[in-house]
Amino acid sequence: MFKVMHWVLVTRSQILVDLLNTRWPQQFLVKIHNISPDNNIDGFTEHKVNLVLIDLASVDIQKAYQIQKKLEKGRYGARVVFLHFPMQVDTKFLVQNKITAGVFYGNASLGDIGAGMDLIIKGQRSIPAQLDELQTPNTEEDGDPELTIREREVLQVLRSGSTNVDIANQLFVSESTIKTHLYRAFRKIGVSSRGQAIAWAQMNMHEVIQ
Repeated sequence: MFKVMHWVLVTRSQILVDLLNTRWPQQFLVKIHNISPDNNIDGFTEHKVNLVLIDLASVDIQKAYQIQKKLEKGRYGARVVFLHFPMQVDTKFLVQNKITAGVFYGNASLGDIGAGMDLIIKGQRSIPAQLDELQTPNTEEDGDPELTIREREVLQVLRSGSTNVDIANQLFVSESTIKTHLYRAFRKIGVSSRGQAIAWAQMNMHEVIQ
């Protein structure tokens, strides 16, 4: 007897849900559970979920990042696949070595996605070469890159949305020094904007006490 896999599709698009449910359950022997991005992902443990598919056409990028990090930290065992991955927006930081199994751009056909899903089911990855080459650096077991103490301090203050001037005043250094620390920290954690850095810090540095 074949074992049915369980996948979770995180999307607000009922059209996408209906489209995938007309083909994938028979093609991949899978049961697809649909969930809104507003719902708590803890419900994923209801079944042994193999894959979590996140529709970036209807899910905010920072929300998608948070979902993936929570899955990774919770050790659910599920891998993540991104659908409608934007080509114009810098979202490389979403592609993580340990948990991201697939990335499909918005112009990918259902056939192309299906072929990629075949690879993913076999334990491989289906990620465009340009993203696979630019993945974020490997991290230590606790999930934190090799940030210096000062870089961690800067990111900790940045979490509250502080400006560079505010951070400089709080840490008693110049604004140019803060810019240098942020530049180096952004490279280490694999982000390219303040918003992405704040999202990263909120998910990874909440335990840091100033």
